[in-house]
Amino acid sequence: MHRTCFIAASLFLSHALIAQVNEAAKKRAHDVFRELIEINTTDSAGDNTAAARAMAKRFLDAGFAREDVTLLVPDGRPTKGNLVVRLHGAAGSKLKPILLLGHLDVVEAKREDWTTNPFEFVEKDGYYYGRGTEDMKDFDAVMINALIGFKQEGYTPSRDVILALTADEEGGPANGVEWLLKNHRTLIDADYVLNGDSGGVTTEKGKAIDVGVAATEKLYADFQLTVTNPGGHSSKPTPENAIYRLAEALTRLSRSPFPFELNPVTRVYFGKIAAHETPQNAADMNAVLLSPPNAEAIKRISADPRYNSLLHTTCVATRLNAGHANNALPQTAQAVVNCRILPGHSPEEVRLDLIRKLADTKVLVRYLDGPTGAAQDHAPDKPGLPPAAPTPEIMKPLERIADSLWPGAGIVPDMETGASDSKYTMAAGMPSFGIGEIAIERGDDRSHGKDERIRVSSFYQAVDFFDRYLRALTTVR
Repeated sequence: MHRTCFIAASLFLSHALIAQVNEAAKKRAHDVFRELIEINTTDSAGDNTAAARAMAKRFLDAGFAREDVTLLVPDGRPTKGNLVVRLHGAAGSKLKPILLLGHLDVVEAKREDWTTNPFEFVEKDGYYYGRGTEDMKDFDAVMINALIGFKQEGYTPSRDVILALTADEEGGPANGVEWLLKNHRTLIDADYVLNGDSGGVTTEKGKAIDVGVAATEKLYADFQLTVTNPGGHSSKPTPENAIYRLAEALTRLSRSPFPFELNPVTRVYFGKIAAHETPQNAADMNAVLLSPPNAEAIKRISADPRYNSLLHTTCVATRLNAGHANNALPQTAQAVVNCRILPGHSPEEVRLDLIRKLADTKVLVRYLDGPTGAAQDHAPDKPGLPPAAPTPEIMKPLERIADSLWPGAGIVPDMETGASDSKYTMAAGMPSFGIGEIAIERGDDRSHGKDERIRVSSFYQAVDFFDRYLRALTTVR
């Protein structure tokens, strides 16, 4: 064969093989995603262990050794299983592992609220629908796909890569990351953590405008507000009614925002995001970066919930419970107030702030312990950790790959306002970064909501992104 023809034929076969491999990876990712969505992993009726076991089978079938695929179930919690998988790196490597982190559990979803079955994987109008399609079985599937792909092609990373798929990030009683750190630390100990549950790509009309990397996050805390009263017959109304008193205190709270505050991450975030905003928003963002910041600009920017949560600790009432009979004055009225606390502040500091804002000594404010749900008179005093800036090792390949997939969208370090399992790994001394680069249209975030969905194209972009990114981080040089 003529040399030119031989080279052309070889290139054709090479491209054909790459296309075949890419299609195989795409199908594998799709099948993993479907299987995860169709296993109910809610706290009330779901089974995290079933999902962990199903993924364990996929890893074993792909050729992982049994000792590298570990299913761990806490005593007395048979549905709260966790899966830890290890892909071994180059022999003799002195580099510590990278830990990939993702939770398998999802929030509750009622069939009657949805237009589709939340536990059926539905493709419709260019979207995948189902509970967990956005939070966060999409990126679970992305990470699983990458490790299986590496194993099947014989790729050996420069260091061990560990994947932990865990239970109860969404507020259940047996958080898997916390439990693994306490009971099996050596299995997941790592140099740093890549968390697929934060970060992300924001689009407007389908065009990417920023690629977020979560470099810090708020601290989660729940507080119980209680008003008690002797009660009595409902025919004898009294201004001391426990419900009225509690309602008045909550109204005062709603009108008393926490102070404005920037940290090194949010300062960079607003400086970069301003270029993609309306002229008024851009001017206001630049004005809040001044020293001192402009008070009117803070007020205008804070009217947008997206930005308010980045500028303030937020505390909002999420549950109410009162009374024992329709014809009796309530003897007890209670509310749960959920707070997302800025780094550097502690739950106990916020509890004391709540007492001052409620301005009523008859309203008892107690901290709700996460694992037990018990109401406590004091909250933890330890503040959220200060931001850790992403290193060049994290950022340089991210910038390069993101620019090829989402050209023109700059990398923006940001603060996770919802909190994630990174709070446990950061507290354990492992720097943790949110790199869940799933493209979501601004205003169409449906995580925790009805008809949760993700664009089909966004999912496969993320599959491509993470394979390339993890490979860039672990290529032997």
